Amino acid sequence: MEFGICFKGFVEAERARYLVRTAEHAGFSHCWFYDSHVLWRECYAAIAMCMEHTRNMRFGPLVTNPDVREWSVAASIFASLAKQSGGRMEVAVGRGDSSRRVVGKKPASLERVAEFVEKVKAMVRGDEVIYDGVTTPVKFPWAVGYELPMWIGAYGPLALKTAGEHADGVVLQIAEPQICKWLAEQCFNAATAAGRDASKFRVMAAAPAYFRTKDEAIEATKWFPAMVGNHVADIVEKYGKDTDRVPRALTAYVEKRRGYDYSKHGQSDNAFLDFITPDIVESFCVLGQPEDHIRKINDLKSAGVTQFNIYLDNGDEENIIATYGKKVIPAFRPAP
Repeated sequence: MEFGICFKGFVEAERARYLVRTAEHAGFSHCWFYDSHVLWRECYAAIAMCMEHTRNMRFGPLVTNPDVREWSVAASIFASLAKQSGGRMEVAVGRGDSSRRVVGKKPASLERVAEFVEKVKAMVRGDEVIYDGVTTPVKFPWAVGYELPMWIGAYGPLALKTAGEHADGVVLQIAEPQICKWLAEQCFNAATAAGRDASKFRVMAAAPAYFRTKDEAIEATKWFPAMVGNHVADIVEKYGKDTDRVPRALTAYVEKRRGYDYSKHGQSDNAFLDFITPDIVESFCVLGQPEDHIRKINDLKSAGVTQFNIYLDNGDEENIIATYGKKVIPAFRPAP
């Protein structure tokens, strides 16, 4: 099991440097940043800075999308960061949520997501590429053959199929083991049907983790199911309540959802959180004492999850990193 942390772009530079050094020492292997350039600062400047203050930790956006940057610009950013870090760059891609909707634009199609993954991987590798209507082939003469790991964020049937067919892994923004199992299996099946080796496919469960009291934990993390609800509402709009294609456990909780304020994306002071109940927060997040975290992450591992990624922005970052380093991560490492 890999362990990651994820920041929004409002973390100050000095604090980000300190936290990534601490997290790497504690045993975290990945650090991810939201890529939403209007709501928060540009993530790739922060990634470059943090790479210089770590030795082995891997970095990437969680998630970028095909329509926020011209594709050769995006590929050049990824390849440059991979080269200067000694191969510590990964990329998670989605259709585009806050970075598109906050400026009144729609998310990209899944076809564009799949093509973006294929073409960007090729450009980073150093291949000659024609992409997205460009008529003159693009080739980076300075590329070093890096095979960029790329993930796709997904919930719905077509997105999960796209991830299984085209990506190296899937990002599931939820930590409910049975839902993760159902979602991951859709990717595994799609990968196998496409002739790919599903045993190499990676599955990330990305969600908040929190210790302290139950009431404090729920208050600190209730924003998360509301953020997930944006994607689930899109799925319900497209597929209805077809439990053969989307698990009822995932869709039922959005029935009383009234809307969402993207200017408060991923924040506890969002006005549209009244449909979130404590049991949903506990189900979607990883809360409780260290032994509760270990138990739930073991359940996630049994469900096919290969990385647990903590949304780390609740004011208790040091405690979470330290407790994971001392009590949680060692439970998933071989005894010396």
